[in-house]
Amino acid sequence: MIAIPDADGTAPTTLTDPQSTVDVTTWRQYPALQQPTWPDQAKVEAVASELAILPPLVFAGEMDNLTARLAAASRGEAFVLQGGDCAETFADSTANRIRNKIKTILQMAIVLTYGASTPVVKMGRLAGQFAKPRSSNDETRDGVTLPAYRGDAVNGFEFTAESRVPDPARLLKMYHTSSATLNLLRAFTTGGFADLRLVHDWNKGFVANPANAQYESLAREVDRAIRFMDAVGANFEEMRTVEFYSSHEALLLEYEEALTRIDSRTGDPYDCSGHFLWIGERTRQLDGAHVEFLSKVKNPIGVKLGPTTTPEIALEFVKTLNPENIPGRLTFITRMGAGTIRDVLPGLVKAVTDAGANVVWITDPMHGNTITSSNGYKTRHFDDVMDEVRGFFEVHRDLGTVPGGLHIELTGDDVTECLGGAGEIDDAGLEARYETLVDPRLNHQQSLELAFLVAEMLESRN
Repeated sequence: MIAIPDADGTAPTTLTDPQSTVDVTTWRQYPALQQPTWPDQAKVEAVASELAILPPLVFAGEMDNLTARLAAASRGEAFVLQGGDCAETFADSTANRIRNKIKTILQMAIVLTYGASTPVVKMGRLAGQFAKPRSSNDETRDGVTLPAYRGDAVNGFEFTAESRVPDPARLLKMYHTSSATLNLLRAFTTGGFADLRLVHDWNKGFVANPANAQYESLAREVDRAIRFMDAVGANFEEMRTVEFYSSHEALLLEYEEALTRIDSRTGDPYDCSGHFLWIGERTRQLDGAHVEFLSKVKNPIGVKLGPTTTPEIALEFVKTLNPENIPGRLTFITRMGAGTIRDVLPGLVKAVTDAGANVVWITDPMHGNTITSSNGYKTRHFDDVMDEVRGFFEVHRDLGTVPGGLHIELTGDDVTECLGGAGEIDDAGLEARYETLVDPRLNHQQSLELAFLVAEMLESRN
């Protein structure tokens, strides 16, 4: 029995498992793609049993609050910013790295808030994003074939037979690392680190760089607004804290099931591994285990939609994952590619809108724009990322619908993994600090540049 706050945070309730009429284990009867080949299933079951009695990482009331925030985004009364690592690693889950990611998202959010003239819903790809789908089960180097690296939740990146064996003990390490990350996240976002004035001062440092001089005008407008609030006696104590939610791809279903708890208020199951969970492009089969599992839990959830998605498939997701048409329950995260989004997205948005479905539309401009540099690095070009974002806004403008937010792979560090931006990273520049183990991320400067550019789009929308 686990005590948690109620949805309003004022009284304790209890998560137990006696009264639920929902069976969250039915996913086991469906094909489950992208799962590790565990060498010892009994060890997996033992780890799952241990996870099942550990405290939840997040709480039902927090998830209900996020659903309400996302509902506002679907109506244009808020804007979503979801960002973080492609894949978290245990080694990089340090206080400094976590702080830098949070700081970057907060800096982006204040600029977007000004541009949108609405609150920004802040979600990190953190405290759970330790597993990744792969295009192949195996990897071959110099004639040696080993299991593919599926993220630190499953196996190690080092190319050795011992490191690449899937180890269920890593699921426990993911839980404890996620718990520590959330503890730090809550401390940073409630202890003054997120103070509006402090975050704005960081952004003034960004525009002081001559490479970012084009954004100085917008920064001055934000500064003027903050000074105005101060002059009229706005309560800055209320602006020292922010809501900040965790999210990850719900990929490893044994882990997700083990962290599901039943809310005694309603008898509904919540997956307490993270506030917001999504189904990836490789696991969104309508007759698959991932769709089946997430159809049973009450978290706000997302589905990645790639360029092969048809209007009929999108409507089936609505029917399966949000049959009661609850605002904020379902988010479509589109990942089309800059050259495709203007052709494919309009049909999807129109079909969903005409059906009267409550959906939040978010763009992921990263995954559809992956290329290989001339010197062999997996990368993305900043211009392509921005072109997909522009296409996303153009489609919604033309249809009179709401562009609800951004989903960005980013880091708070000065890596060199994506080409372009004001820093003009070229192919040779990628070699300076290419650190990702899976997909390339925008660095701190590129992330802020994107925020300023999107803020201008949001201003023109208003």
